[in-house]
Amino acid sequence: MSDILRAAVIGLGSMGANHARVLGDTPGVELCGVADADPERVRKATGGRPIPGFPDAATMLAETKPDFVSVVVPTQLHESVALQVIAAGAHVLVEKPIAATLEAARRIARAAEERGVLLTVGHIERFNPAIRELKGRLDAGQGGAVLQVRARRVGPFPHRIRDVGVIHDLAPHDIDIMRYLLSDEVDRVFAEARRHINTDNEDLFAGMLRFHRGAMGLLDINWLTPTKERTLTVLCERGMFVANYAAQSLEFFENYAATAREGAIASVTEGPMTRYPVANREPLRVELESFRDAILAGGPAPVSAEDGMRALAVSEALVRSSMEDRPVTPDEVMAQT
Repeated sequence: MSDILRAAVIGLGSMGANHARVLGDTPGVELCGVADADPERVRKATGGRPIPGFPDAATMLAETKPDFVSVVVPTQLHESVALQVIAAGAHVLVEKPIAATLEAARRIARAAEERGVLLTVGHIERFNPAIRELKGRLDAGQGGAVLQVRARRVGPFPHRIRDVGVIHDLAPHDIDIMRYLLSDEVDRVFAEARRHINTDNEDLFAGMLRFHRGAMGLLDINWLTPTKERTLTVLCERGMFVANYAAQSLEFFENYAATAREGAIASVTEGPMTRYPVANREPLRVELESFRDAILAGGPAPVSAEDGMRALAVSEALVRSSMEDRPVTPDEVMAQT
């Protein structure tokens, strides 16, 4: 394989157009083609650049023979398009969620393994510099034991979304980040959800996750808030981290009582706040560079198919919990699909 990888993008909505933009100037990558059924989207993505555009994936794959492809189509099409890419022998990045169902996700993963291509899932928040800084500090034990992780991901209704509800569209971001930060799995979930705007799926929900080693995860996610917010709070024995995804900032609010003495945590008192320097970078660019490097190194994938399936299983469990008004385990969901 050449050190210059030929890349392509299938699906040129808002996120797919960003994939094409970033891949078009990524070192070590040549954007060799884009595809979308909407000719106007193709025109915009190729305008002013010598990049061929195609009306469908099959034609593009046959004519350009890319080394890897970003699949950025609606969730219901992930399986069919990803399987085309894999059959063509190209490595594939599938935007999250990995698929519409766990059965479809398993078929994608199995096909990639049998064909010997890398499959990664576009859980982009793992590549946010603030989250990477937070991960390093948690792994180093700075905060001590993690007690609770709370995510708030809210904003106005996105009219681009039609095929899934807010749980499948937004919750996988924070489910994956919680698993990533804690290096732990979810034992059970409970959720409340409702539909407010005239949609076929939920647009407001609150969820609770219980992790195997005892940490609690709280999800506050909706499409009904007039201001956009993307924040993550990690409460630890020795203090609290606050990460802002959009601002790429990270702060630590110290529990002074915990750091002033040795031994068991006996009290909580307000201590100093520290804001850490974070070198801002576009997470999508970091993600695509990481996939490029993984391909050249022969693996592993930056975000595995198993990671994608675990996030999807927790999302499915949250939907089921909200509908059945009971706690649900992700293992229960995985066993029944």
